[in-house]
Amino acid sequence: MREKLTIKQNLLVGSLLFGLFFGAGNLIFPVQMGQLAGSNTLSATIGFLLTGVGLPMLGIIASAISKSESLYDMAKPVSSWYSTFFTCALYLTIGPLFAIPRTATVAFEVGIRPFISEEYIKIALLLFSLIFFALTLYYSLRPGRIIDWIGKYLNPIFLVLLSILLIAVFVNPMGEASSFAAQGNYISKPLFTGILDGYNTMDALASLAFAIVIVSNVKKLGIKNSNSIALETCKSGIVASVGMAIIYSSLAYLGVTSLGSVSSADNGGIILSMVSNHYFGIIGQVLLAGIVTAACLKTAIGLITSCSEMFSKLFSNSISYRSYAIIFTLFSFTIANFGLTNIIQLSIPVLMFLYPLAITLILLALLNPVIGKDKYIYSWTTGFTFIAAIFDLLQALPDNLKGNTIIKELIEFAHLYIPAFNYGFGWLLPAFLGFIIGVFSSRIILKKNKEYA
Repeated sequence: MREKLTIKQNLLVGSLLFGLFFGAGNLIFPVQMGQLAGSNTLSATIGFLLTGVGLPMLGIIASAISKSESLYDMAKPVSSWYSTFFTCALYLTIGPLFAIPRTATVAFEVGIRPFISEEYIKIALLLFSLIFFALTLYYSLRPGRIIDWIGKYLNPIFLVLLSILLIAVFVNPMGEASSFAAQGNYISKPLFTGILDGYNTMDALASLAFAIVIVSNVKKLGIKNSNSIALETCKSGIVASVGMAIIYSSLAYLGVTSLGSVSSADNGGIILSMVSNHYFGIIGQVLLAGIVTAACLKTAIGLITSCSEMFSKLFSNSISYRSYAIIFTLFSFTIANFGLTNIIQLSIPVLMFLYPLAITLILLALLNPVIGKDKYIYSWTTGFTFIAAIFDLLQALPDNLKGNTIIKELIEFAHLYIPAFNYGFGWLLPAFLGFIIGVFSSRIILKKNKEYA
C-alpha cells in the first residue's frame, strides 16, 4: 500500500484543487478590495488570503481527517435535521441563489457592458443571461466533452492572458499603491475587513462540497491510509494555495494601482475590463471577455450539475436530476438580472450567517482525532454559533431593512454585549463557550453511563 504521492501527482491534484476553487468570479473581489483599501491594501490582502485561501484548504483537509463521505455526513453529528438544513443552505448559496447567477453577471460585466450604452444595460443583461443560461442548461442536461475541453484548453489560456495582464501591471503600474487613501472600514480595520471580503469568494463553503472529489482522487492514486490521505491532501493544497495567493495578491495590487489611470467602479468586473482596455486596447478587452465568458460558462455548468446531483440524492423520492437542473437554471437566470452589484450585496448577509457555521464545522472536523464525532460537542458548539451568526446576518442587512425597530434593537444589543461583534466576529466567543459546554456535557454523560454500566 502506497504512503505518499509523487511530486507530479501532488502537482496534478493541486491543479485540480485550483481549478475547482478559482472560477472567473473570484477575479472581481480582490480587485474591488484593492481600490477601496488604497494604501492599506497589504493588510487587507493578508486578511483576504486567510479566508479566501486558508479556510478552503482547511475545509479540504478537515474532510479528509474526519473521513466524511459528504457534507451531509460531516454535519450529521449535530443532528440529521441540521445536516439537511446546512447542506441545502450551502448548496443553494454556492448554486442558484448567488454563485451561479454571478457567473453570468461577471461575464456580462467584463465582456459585454463596456460596449453597451447605459440606457440599454438592463435589456442587454437580459438577452445575454438568456443565451448564457440556455447554453448552461443544454450542456448540464447533456454532459459531454465541452467541460473537459474548456478545462483543458480555455482555463490555461485564461491564466496565460491573465498573467500577461498582471505582468503589464507590475512592469508599468498605473499608479503608486501608497498614494491612494483607504475608504470606509479599510481605514481603521483593513485586516478584519479583508477577512470578511474573503467570504465573498464562497470557497470555504465550496470546499465542504468539493472535498469528497479531492479525497476520492487521492484514493484513486493508491493512497488508502486515512492519515496519509490527509497528509497528501495537505501537500496538494499547498500547491493550490500558492497559486491562488499569488493571483489574489496581484489582483489586489492591480485594483489599488488602477486608481492612477481609471475611475473607481461599483464592482471588480468593470474595473478589470477598464484595466484590460488601458493596457491592450479593444483587442485585449475582447480576448479577455471571451475567455472569462467561457470560464464562467464552465463554472455554471459544473455548479448546476453538482447542485442538481446533490438535491436529487438528498431527496431521492421527489424530483429528478433533470427537473432540478431546469429549476436551478431558471432561478439563476432570474437572480442574474438583478445585476452583479446587487447580487453581491444580497449575498453578504447570507454569507455572514453561513461562514461561522462552516468555520466551526471545519474546526470540529480538524479536531476529529481528539474529539471524534461527539454529538454533544458538535451540537453545543453549532447551537451557540447559530444564534450568534443570526446577529451577524442582521448587521449585514441593507440599511432599509436594518431600520426595522426589532432588528435595530437586536443589533444594538449585539454591539453592547457580544465581544468582537463590531469586527464581524461576534460568533467567536459563543462558539468557544459552546465547545467548552459540549466537552463537559460529554464527559458528564460518559461518566454517568459508566456508573450505570
